[in-house]
Amino acid sequence: MSARKVEAELAVRHPRETTALFGHREAEAALLAAYRSGRMAHAWLIGGPQGIGKATLAYRMARFVLAHRDPSSAAVRAATSLHVEPDDHVARLIASEAHGGLLTLERSANDKGVLRTVITVDETRETISFFGSTAAVEGWRVCIVDTVDELNPNAANALLKILEEPPQQSLFLLVSHAPARVLATIKSRCRRLALRALSTDDVISAAAEATGMAAGDPALRDAARASEGSVARTLM
Repeated sequence: MSARKVEAELAVRHPRETTALFGHREAEAALLAAYRSGRMAHAWLIGGPQGIGKATLAYRMARFVLAHRDPSSAAVRAATSLHVEPDDHVARLIASEAHGGLLTLERSANDKGVLRTVITVDETRETISFFGSTAAVEGWRVCIVDTVDELNPNAANALLKILEEPPQQSLFLLVSHAPARVLATIKSRCRRLALRALSTDDVISAAAEATGMAAGDPALRDAARASEGSVARTLM
């Protein structure tokens, strides 16, 4: 952090474990309205600066859809947000990476335990078997790509093929720090959702939630003011 470095051992929650959302109310409302309408776009490109909660929103949407599989249900009709309680069965499965209806594509470690710089084509091809399987879970299946910017060219083309002919009840949530650079052919198959930098108060609340730090910590507040609306920068 700018005023005082966060200790290296400070644990930051992964977006799949974060059920609170700070800011982005318009974007959340757009996702909820689209799902409730029964005419949900099969792919969304969630773009904006790094560290503002794009992946948090993607997991929030995945959690809601998998917890409420019927868009016409009373629970969906009455919902005012995409919030799902942390102790909900679906939320707990997603947090532990054990939900059969959710696939996440993100950079993984190589054979030497070093994090790859890109998402590979082999990993992206997992979407084919994921959406083609009937055994794991019925109803909606969700794929989060975090981030689409990190797909190598072959992986991007593999994703494009399945976006061109999406399976029934499939939902793709593509996170991007630089949506203008995403392949035009992928962008053309997505509904775009642009997220803005967070307010300082939202940055403080989100950083406190992610780390367990006190929202009133002076160093946290100073770092948030200098972060340009990014939680990630606050915690650097």
